Amino acid sequence: MTSGAGGEATTTRHITCVLCEASCGLQVALRGDEIVSIKGHAEDPLSRGHICPKGVALQDLHTDPDRLRRPVKRVGDEFVEIGWDEAIELAADLLHGVQKRHGRDAVATYLGNPNVHSVGALTHVTAIPRTLRSRHVFSATSVDQLPHHVVAWAMYGHQFLLPVPDIDRTRLLVLVGTNPMASNGSLWTVPDFPGRLRELRSRGGRLVVLDPRRTETAAVADSHHFVRPGTDATVLLALVNVVLAEGLARPAAYVTGIDELRVAVADFTPELAESVSGVAAEVIRALARDVAAGSAAVHGRMGVSTQEFGVLCQWAIQCLMAITGNLDQPGGTMFTTPAIDIVGRGLVGRGHRGRTHSAVRGLPEFGGELPVSVMAEEMEGPRQAIRGLITIGGNPVSSTPAGGRLSERMAELEAVVAIDPYVNETTRHAQVILPPTGPLERDHYDLIFHTLAVRNTARWSPALFERGEDQRHEWEIARDVVLALGRLGGRRMPLKQLVRLRASPRLTIDVLLRSSRRGLSVRRLERTPGGVDLGALEPRLPERLRTPERTVVLAPAVVTDGLSALRSRLPALRRAAHSDDLLLIGRRHQRDNNSWMHNTERLTRGRPRHQLLMHPDDLASRGIVDGSVVTVTSEVSSLQVEVRATDEVMPGVVSLPHGYGHRRPGVRLSRAVEVPGVTMNDLTDPARVEGVSGNAVLNGVPVVVTPAVAV
Repeated sequence: MTSGAGGEATTTRHITCVLCEASCGLQVALRGDEIVSIKGHAEDPLSRGHICPKGVALQDLHTDPDRLRRPVKRVGDEFVEIGWDEAIELAADLLHGVQKRHGRDAVATYLGNPNVHSVGALTHVTAIPRTLRSRHVFSATSVDQLPHHVVAWAMYGHQFLLPVPDIDRTRLLVLVGTNPMASNGSLWTVPDFPGRLRELRSRGGRLVVLDPRRTETAAVADSHHFVRPGTDATVLLALVNVVLAEGLARPAAYVTGIDELRVAVADFTPELAESVSGVAAEVIRALARDVAAGSAAVHGRMGVSTQEFGVLCQWAIQCLMAITGNLDQPGGTMFTTPAIDIVGRGLVGRGHRGRTHSAVRGLPEFGGELPVSVMAEEMEGPRQAIRGLITIGGNPVSSTPAGGRLSERMAELEAVVAIDPYVNETTRHAQVILPPTGPLERDHYDLIFHTLAVRNTARWSPALFERGEDQRHEWEIARDVVLALGRLGGRRMPLKQLVRLRASPRLTIDVLLRSSRRGLSVRRLERTPGGVDLGALEPRLPERLRTPERTVVLAPAVVTDGLSALRSRLPALRRAAHSDDLLLIGRRHQRDNNSWMHNTERLTRGRPRHQLLMHPDDLASRGIVDGSVVTVTSEVSSLQVEVRATDEVMPGVVSLPHGYGHRRPGVRLSRAVEVPGVTMNDLTDPARVEGVSGNAVLNGVPVVVTPAVAV
């Protein structure tokens, strides 16, 4: 504790940043209720002092005048503040009323990405869809990561058995369609990626990137290879093919199905991959041999998950790791041993597929959730299946395919309830909004991201500020909504469920820590500001597996059945590789966070980053001037945006970020509505989904770019 210039004491507090998957430990200097500084905590064993601009912007979220702190209800075209008791009862009445009139499946739930960054949401919010008992449950999972979970379930027996690259000990790191220099890792908690990359190089290691754009990560790689969007599966399957064809495989004894795998990939040669992807056959062969040499880790993320063959991409990556002996080995890809083991303790379900299906297209659920791409169609037509909706920490109008269509459907619903701190593109349609406390006003423990981290650690993050007298945490809102729904439905809640619902997240985490046999508790973690270091990742297989025989299943039918669809698409992919057609991909920036970090001046100032990126040759061939406004047209929509010439994208590829374009009627985000740009998701087609999982297809979208016509 020190004294400030005015004599008031300055105190130091340590918290976790909850704005992305890196979960960095922060050191905050406070003078009373004023934040003097936010820095990375150098003694944190996981993040090691790293901080990005989003971490500093936490203070802006806390003081944002547009953030709701009391519930509001719609009165005509306006929102007016109401008390919590009235708001909870109104929310429950709206949802219950729809179910009473149309059946329990008539109400849908959408869970957004911020829920995994809030321990109270993880411990309590899922009680809402369980209480509603509707088959219409959606989440951000099927926007960008469902292929990972389907492959983990099929190969390892649990949807959250997601191995991560052991970057701190690897010799070769291969990244496909992922950009940790901007994202700080995704489904891979890797804070301080730049520092870890320097350490990799100091060991004589290398970074190889495959991506249709020279991303921030590709720019610092030892080698970068452009790959045509939507063709990554052929490259990854060719890598597996080479390892098997050249006798380089050395799988562990618990890896089964190698003969079936050999047959399945026999025709996916490097030459075939080159003909559609643009990656040279000799590059593929050399990379396969390098991975097979050991101490190598391959990771694919957004770019390969959000495409037509995302499951095949993720499957090929896991097969490559397993057959080369890099799975579950130091320097390869490994499973964590978290203090609170959500897999071993059964805190999340293993996964299942096809127990229910969507009403219109008949797409299967996975893990109790339907693909988000069917949400709008389930709200329309004579078979209208969804008539009410509750969104929890999500903005699907901005972040899901053809959000404009979804917005139109939401405006026609009988009831819309939101648990959200903002009036955004989605929540503007709500009759009532229940705002939770902000990230600096609540305790936190990373149940999910300790499970995906590059090192085993445990960290408790106490609230930096007391909540306001008339504010409520997410877990309290969820508790009260569930209890109100129970009263209206006349259902008695089992005592065990009631006790769990009334227990605070702090109590829940403390019980789980104390039963972990690590000698941990919330109180002990509070006395260790940087958290407890539980050591480097360790081999965990086969005991960690949840398949019936405790084996890695290399050729699960649910995946291999999808190979026929890829084979049938090969002629079209070859033609496209030699055409002038353009394919749209997304992109991420370090200062962005999906659709909800544009209301802070700190993160949106500086050079604009909303433009369409386009190769100079593609501009010239279309008579388009750099910096001009262009019209981008897909099968479902058309929009206008400024274009920027750059060889950062390969010829035939254009790139737009998603989450921009906030200037819609009713949005109450005073800074965000002034930020220029559009959202690429308005160009994506909800009818196009990944063939096995139903994940949204957001990359490799065919578009036409023309000069905008002056009005």
